[in-house]
Amino acid sequence: MSLPVRLLAMLFGFVLMVAFAVVLAKLTLEPSPASKALVHTNLHPGRSLKAYLDQPALRDAVKQIGGNVVLGIPFGVLVPVLAPRARGMLRVLLLTATVMLLVEFAQGALITGRAFDIDDVILNTSGALVGWVLLGRRLGRAVHARKPVEKAERTPRATRASRASKKTAKAPKAPKAAS
Repeated sequence: MSLPVRLLAMLFGFVLMVAFAVVLAKLTLEPSPASKALVHTNLHPGRSLKAYLDQPALRDAVKQIGGNVVLGIPFGVLVPVLAPRARGMLRVLLLTATVMLLVEFAQGALITGRAFDIDDVILNTSGALVGWVLLGRRLGRAVHARKPVEKAERTPRATRASRASKKTAKAPKAPKAAS
């Protein structure tokens, strides 16, 4: 991509990330009437998932689980576009988990009717993985394509190491001592 197109893509990604942050704050930092019965701190992975699935209405479980997965998808798509060094899967997942942990801490500490839930972090991070696999990986590569490295562009350390290995390979053999 040309530089102007890349800059436009990054600007568009930034606008989408800001919009996503507003939606995320609206959805997570306000009390939720739908989750009043489930308001409890959960530090045990899987406990809330089991509670969601044990609800009589499948619709509520799908809403809770699916909503948390969908909430993470924009991270998987937008982070590789906005941060070229965070294009890899592991970095996207770590960044998403960190942001979602902060959101969950804020919910538990500051919002009445909300609590910290580790399952939400896991589901949000899973959503980021889905977003990265479906679209983020390709968008990140398209916007921030890596340039091929030529021999002249190697780092000085790599050049010195290759010179040193050539010298040792070409070093003349020492004369044999007379017996």
